[in-house]
Amino acid sequence: MIKEALYWELKGERIHCFLCPNHCHIKEGHIGACGVREVQRDVESSHLKLVTINYGEITSFAIDPIEKKPLYMFKPGNVILSIGSFGCNFKCSFCQNYSISQYKADSTYISPNELIDILKKTDSEIKNNIGIAFTYNEPSIWFEYVYDCAQMIKDKLPDKKIVLVSNGYITKEPLIELLPFIDAMNIDLKGDDIFYKQLCNGGLGHVLETVKLAHNFGVHIEITTLLINGENTDNETVQLLGDFLHNLDKKIPLHISRYFPNYKLDNPPTTLDEMKNAYNYLIKKLDNVFVGNVSEYEREYITKVD
Repeated sequence: MIKEALYWELKGERIHCFLCPNHCHIKEGHIGACGVREVQRDVESSHLKLVTINYGEITSFAIDPIEKKPLYMFKPGNVILSIGSFGCNFKCSFCQNYSISQYKADSTYISPNELIDILKKTDSEIKNNIGIAFTYNEPSIWFEYVYDCAQMIKDKLPDKKIVLVSNGYITKEPLIELLPFIDAMNIDLKGDDIFYKQLCNGGLGHVLETVKLAHNFGVHIEITTLLINGENTDNETVQLLGDFLHNLDKKIPLHISRYFPNYKLDNPPTTLDEMKNAYNYLIKKLDNVFVGNVSEYEREYITKVD
């Protein structure tokens, strides 16, 4: 569904979108870096406006364990209704969900009211569903729909929890508007600023600010870092991320995950020794470090502190 977007202003013959730090300046008929915010001319007024083309457009829908988000220390043992759309404001060369993040995938429109009905029906069938997670693609560029649904859910189903699985690349004003409705977030911390610029077409600073704002607001935060061979496994990057979380709150859970080649990046899989080296440093700084995308045997090797 096409819906007028939030967080934009007209600048001459272009529209400046400031939902995310990309700050796209988009001309008529063109679309922003996220792939979902397009400049159109209003038929009645003939004025330019910014619209979002993925409002309520669902590409992915599942009941997931909350641990899959991953959130290990937020309502463990429960499940959560998980939905996603298409589009992303990053261009990560290693994206695991590139079929929906980098392309306009097939979708089905579900209105906020219909989503409420689905949540109610889910409750009648699954007793331990705690709410809804906006995940799979980047939820911040789905802002208008996420915001409308979150408000409605908290009004009509106040006991339900709302989760975002996000890259954290959103500007301060919309984030602050959304946070009162969010119970938990898993946010990617991918690497240093060079990593973000070269592999994601983004920047680290705004992501760190999102983590701080959400944590200080009282949202439950967990962090995920995909450790990529030769890109962010060096001691300096691992220390940067570990020290940031330690200084903010050493109890924040950090999930380090093993990389395998995917999408456009063909680096060899991250070695177990690289994973072990990162874990050995991080566990000295943080209270809760979890290792993912490995076998149980590999996990035992990685988490055996030297």
